[in-house]
Amino acid sequence: MHSEIFTDYLTKIDPAQRERTAEILDWVSANFPQLTPKIAWNQPMFTDHGTFIIGFSNSKKHLAISPEAAGITHFSATITAAGYEHTKNLLRFPWEKPVDYNLLTELINFNLTDKADTDTFWRK
Repeated sequence: MHSEIFTDYLTKIDPAQRERTAEILDWVSANFPQLTPKIAWNQPMFTDHGTFIIGFSNSKKHLAISPEAAGITHFSATITAAGYEHTKNLLRFPWEKPVDYNLLTELINFNLTDKADTDTFWRK
């Protein structure tokens, strides 16, 4: 079950996207229990020791995943090989395509390791 923090957010998004979004948020919470769930900038995200780890936003055609530009840069080839589109700051999980949880795990683990000593919300 997703964190109660996300309940209000989930009730406000398109019902067709709600189940998949909740599934992904639940998965992150279950697999990374050390992360703190929160809503900021009207988007669900997870932090660790006060620093941003990963965020999500809904759009009509996809769920956008934001691991910050460093995560996208580091995994650009992997993201493309997995068949996902990305920009400098986010990758897109289309609603009709299965979620690559291995890739999501890699993105989160990268940020946990790369930002272990970060004392700001965003990278400097």
